[in-house]
Amino acid sequence: MRFLFLYPAALVLLACSLNWAEGKPEERVQRAFQEAVAQYESGHFAEAGAKLEGLLPEVPESFEVHELLGLVYSAESQDAKAGEHLAKAVRLKPDSVSARTNLATNFVRRGKLPDAEIEFQKAVKLDPGNFDTNHNMGEFYIQAGKIAQAAPFLEKAQQVNPSAYDNGYDLSLAYLDIGKFVEARQVAESLMKHRDAPELHNLLGQIEEKAGNYVAAVNEFEAAAHAEPSESNLFDWGSELLLHRTLDPAIEVFQHASERYTDSSRLAIGLGMALYSRGNYDESVKALLRAADLSPQDARCYFFLSKAYDSSPNQAEEVIQRFRRFSELQPRNPRALYYYAMSLWKGRRVQDAALDMTHIESLLKRAIELDPGLAEAHLQLGNLYSDRSQYEAAIPEYQAALTNNSDLADAHYRLGQAYVHTGQKERAQEQLQVYQRLRSQHLAELDKQRSEIQQFVYSAKGTPGAKQ
Repeated sequence: MRFLFLYPAALVLLACSLNWAEGKPEERVQRAFQEAVAQYESGHFAEAGAKLEGLLPEVPESFEVHELLGLVYSAESQDAKAGEHLAKAVRLKPDSVSARTNLATNFVRRGKLPDAEIEFQKAVKLDPGNFDTNHNMGEFYIQAGKIAQAAPFLEKAQQVNPSAYDNGYDLSLAYLDIGKFVEARQVAESLMKHRDAPELHNLLGQIEEKAGNYVAAVNEFEAAAHAEPSESNLFDWGSELLLHRTLDPAIEVFQHASERYTDSSRLAIGLGMALYSRGNYDESVKALLRAADLSPQDARCYFFLSKAYDSSPNQAEEVIQRFRRFSELQPRNPRALYYYAMSLWKGRRVQDAALDMTHIESLLKRAIELDPGLAEAHLQLGNLYSDRSQYEAAIPEYQAALTNNSDLADAHYRLGQAYVHTGQKERAQEQLQVYQRLRSQHLAELDKQRSEIQQFVYSAKGTPGAKQ
């Protein structure tokens, strides 16, 4: 997305003869105004503003003075004061496209989006065939999240100037967002003829990924990363390989990228996920521990760390330390409490006879209190009761777990066992049959894992780490 900038219409007012609203100005006023223009152009905004404020008492109804003064205050980020003068300029010359555009941009900067939309629309109506009016209208809708409404204006602007790179790039992104993959590809490839840019290869990678063309997507992401090995391009390349379980190349990309960008938590998470998917659980835990240190508040890291830790409890104390810190940083996050409880239980249940199960029970109950729909916490609390042979207490927890997630195979199995111990054989048989059916659906587990990876990748693309 290319952000809107004020359209410096007042800079064309360098001519000696100006059409002032109050008639031909005196030579001294004319000269003072031209000096203000020169000061504005050279970045001396305070001096330009002072000179223009001095002129206002003499020419209070001058469109040119109000317009330029509005631009001066905008350059100084005094948006409220700028708005007063830009609005006055519009009242003085309502058919000025540039004045409407400047006021609209001021409204955007002040968060007054409905007012901005009205002014941009009026600018388009005044000059419907103008590249700038259509481009600005499209950019406004992109910033407002109204992508479908943005596309027609960006299209019109592109028709006026087919080589306009920024507009074409955003038009291709808009097409991608609304699912017009063929059109998105055509625009991006057209731009590529004028500029072979890394970001265009990355954009084409996104288009091919969404269109389901995996090999083409990988090739484009790789081309972008080779041309510009930024943190973002390397992440996109590694993620594409990971999404489609091309694991060894994904590990290699993430390893090199993590060495290059040592403070990128999402690269460390990506490496940890690739290693986990490959079955390198110890190395996966190490990568995810590093990610947790780089971004202690990132809940995504702990989700994958908990999964890797299930298969590799060798670094128990370090894992427990990270989950404890997470629970302290986010004491009202039910998953933080759940992860901490499980790290304690798994890390010490064998070697530490003095493990405080009461503390673990308290953490699980607190997690459930914060989120009654947290199925995993109900399951583990049921397991804790079952381990104590408290089957009557365990059964409601297993039932609550299955109410919230009926696909939890372990919950069906443990509930069946609890029914056995309480003499409810028919119910036990039903649960064990469901367990057997779920356990036979191996593909479902792979699909679930891919969905978890996909969710991380798509969310992480909006939260880059270190960049060049």
